Amino acid sequence: MSDVENQVSEDTGRFAWYRTLGERGRRAWIGAFGGYALDSYDFQVLPLSLVAIGAYFHLSTGQAGLLTTVTLVVSAIGGALAGVLVDRIGRTKTLMITVGTFALFTVLCGFAGSFEQLLAFRTLQGLGFGGEWATGAILVAEYAKPKYRGRAVAFIQSSWAVGWALSVLVYTLVFSFVPAATAWRVLFWTGALPAVLLLFLRRNVTDADAATERRLSSEKRGSFRDIFTGPLGRTTLFASLLATGVQGGYYTLASWIPTYLKVDRGLSVVGTGGYLTFLISGAFIGYVSGGYLTDRLGRKKTFLLFSVLSALIIFAYVNIPAGASMLVLILGFPWASSLQQSSAGSARSSRSSTRLTSAAPARGSRTTSAGPSGRSSPRSWDSSPRRWAWEGP
Repeated sequence: MSDVENQVSEDTGRFAWYRTLGERGRRAWIGAFGGYALDSYDFQVLPLSLVAIGAYFHLSTGQAGLLTTVTLVVSAIGGALAGVLVDRIGRTKTLMITVGTFALFTVLCGFAGSFEQLLAFRTLQGLGFGGEWATGAILVAEYAKPKYRGRAVAFIQSSWAVGWALSVLVYTLVFSFVPAATAWRVLFWTGALPAVLLLFLRRNVTDADAATERRLSSEKRGSFRDIFTGPLGRTTLFASLLATGVQGGYYTLASWIPTYLKVDRGLSVVGTGGYLTFLISGAFIGYVSGGYLTDRLGRKKTFLLFSVLSALIIFAYVNIPAGASMLVLILGFPWASSLQQSSAGSARSSRSSTRLTSAAPARGSRTTSAGPSGRSSPRSWDSSPRRWAWEGP
């Protein structure tokens, strides 16, 4: 068949990015989508439960923030380790390991008897949390046609909003019917959901043939040091700084927004869930639209566009006067849309190579110990000026 005939018969429809993956590629996409959605679910159960956990263990604001911080910092290590594993044992096996790791330690968080135990489990959860996205994105990118790669990966990233929405739904149900002192444990126990995904991955997902051939035929094993030397060194440095800054800003806000809505805005469990649903809808739109714009405008222009928008909207969002609840709701949609896309764009912009994507700190920031807007509300404290007080739904 001639090149002209190939061009005429090529699938260019709206969801061509999905159809052109092929049968094996579509199964890989489903596995990566599910993995990232459940990654999101298992991460979000902590921010949603943070007020109840703080009251149960009598934590200071710094201690509460540390529970999120350690997961994010260790996730950088998890991403680096996943980068090594995908080059040695393959993408699918590494994906299974990362999914199993974050699921196991999320469940164990529900059994924690002290702050120290919970901190240890959250730390180990970060290993799987950081490695899953890098592995799943690489797995699907190797099946996708270059012209559709931005959209294929963006729709995987949109699964973060799906997992977030599922966690908010379960949170609303659990905290509405179970006492807060127990509800946070139940929420962590539901983190066992990824076990179902492991069965799907084992039976249905395989690496792309080209990736397997390169891995098996290569005489030289890649090393973590390689991405910091030679032509990749400069790219690794700046991509890591970019990802750390943007992802750090995103997770600082995402980790504290449920507490901000409950404490500073005085919303109930149901009210918080409703507002978060609006945010999540905006996040999903941001992921998907960013993928299409990336394929049309390029990574850098798309990233810059959404970064400027998110900065302007965040400034407006945190300065909304007390009592203007409707404005909080309205601004939440574009805020989440622009912020999520700038966060996702940093990951796509740094994807210069398989090893680079896996090893660069895709997440992590030490700023998450600060609390929403760098301050706390008097309503969140009991008689001790540094302890959390649970106020109920």
